[in-house]
Amino acid sequence: MPERLNFSLRSDESDRLLVAKFSPNAPCPCGSGKKYKKCCAPFHKGAQPKDALTLMKSRYSAYAAGESGYILKTTHPDNVDFSEDRAAWKRSVDAFCKSTAFLGLEIVDVQEGVEEAYVTFTAHLDSGDLKERSRFVKEEGRWLYHSGEFVPLS
Repeated sequence: MPERLNFSLRSDESDRLLVAKFSPNAPCPCGSGKKYKKCCAPFHKGAQPKDALTLMKSRYSAYAAGESGYILKTTHPDNVDFSEDRAAWKRSVDAFCKSTAFLGLEIVDVQEGVEEAYVTFTAHLDSGDLKERSRFVKEEGRWLYHSGEFVPLS
């Protein structure tokens, strides 16, 4: 059973919703074994992931850490969940983050390309495991999450 990560609650000033925030010294939710502050936190603060795999892992960590702004910022406009009503979209992501325990991440397959890449992963959540094949595209030098399709668990 994956170890639960330590976190504290903070108030998000934009809408006063309480979300989980990991201690900078906690293990990174992506499973790298590094401290959060040395792994995915820099991406949540503005650093650009060098490839689709790094983006995928940092997005998982963003969900786990309640960093909804990062999810919005790294989602392609053609994604089905993309919304021009960013406040409502952010509230929706915040609610998901708050109501879900993120228990671990397994990378199943990576197909890297220059402008397009696919990452298949299994996310272990308190509500059950989720396996997805995600498509990422690189636009104007930035990797973005474009879409994903659920894959049967094996």
